Amino acid sequence: ETINRSKLIETLEAIGKPTQTWESPDGTKALVLPYGGRILGLFAPGDEESFFWSHPALQSAETAREFYGGKQWHNSGGERTWLSPEVDFFFPDFPELKQYWQQRELDPGQYEASRSGGTLSWTNHATLTLSRTKRKVELEITKSLAPALNPLRYDRDGTDSAVKYAGYTLRTTLDFKGSGPAPQVGLWHLTQLPHGGSLLVPTFFRSQPKIYMGSIGQEDLIAGDHLIRYHMRAAGEHKLGIRATAVTGRAGYLHSHGSEASLVIRNFMVNPSGEYVDVPWTETDNFGFAVQACNVNSNLGAFSELEYHVPAIGSPEGSSRSEDQSQLWAFRGPEPAVKSVARRLLSSDLE
Repeated sequence: ETINRSKLIETLEAIGKPTQTWESPDGTKALVLPYGGRILGLFAPGDEESFFWSHPALQSAETAREFYGGKQWHNSGGERTWLSPEVDFFFPDFPELKQYWQQRELDPGQYEASRSGGTLSWTNHATLTLSRTKRKVELEITKSLAPALNPLRYDRDGTDSAVKYAGYTLRTTLDFKGSGPAPQVGLWHLTQLPHGGSLLVPTFFRSQPKIYMGSIGQEDLIAGDHLIRYHMRAAGEHKLGIRATAVTGRAGYLHSHGSEASLVIRNFMVNPSGEYVDVPWTETDNFGFAVQACNVNSNLGAFSELEYHVPAIGSPEGSSRSEDQSQLWAFRGPEPAVKSVARRLLSSDLE
């Protein structure tokens, strides 16, 4: 569900969780909610409709106040940054999988936003517990926004004039602040999008995704020679991962709505020589997954997550700092025109 920009600003202001607006020279606007460190909404120039999913409770101050007053995870929506391995940060009783818990120092954390020049940054300093070693680790995450101009601005197709564009560059750093060797911890970026679309992941070779959770029907998951398509439409909760060696550094999500479609693409760095430390929950030495997707249509809401991981700090080279930069490109317009964009930026295998 998308909620328009002025409504989100008004609701969150009314309940004491004010947002910050970042604007790119091309007119793109991103709405940042420091509570939870989220990029809550992304908007094309002159457009009030977000490309991201936001929690329906944010429709009004009354429902938002009740939502944030609850003890459950405050999943506002949009794009957030978590840490991997998931088994260490989110399963406090691992290998027991019954309890899934977002450590509140990580999410919502205590992000503080600041501006310098045209740059909006927000930082969270947290002490977190790793469930397998019981070690406490002190970490700092800083995120900032910079422009990302339309990648097709020099390669225009006749249909592109009907397509709206919004985009940003996300710069993120993870710093280990403790003493002793840094633990193996990686940045994990998750973007929540309206449910019912298709994940499109171009690959160098035919690679079968690893199912982490739930059972995904073969009609919903098609791994071709150079493109994985995952129709994220089922009820329940499902998750899969795709190997770093297979992925090209782009992944997209195509969502149709009437005669219009929207396409959100993440353009990111993949380094198969780095340590991708997130693992399937029952195979804790099965490393190397760079892209993940989570289909949620349950009591948590109805959204699709496009996720990517960054190689961990504390890996063999012993680094205590990770720096990541990625772009998010978003397009909306008539379905044929948006599909033409997807074929050029993701894969010509898309029919």
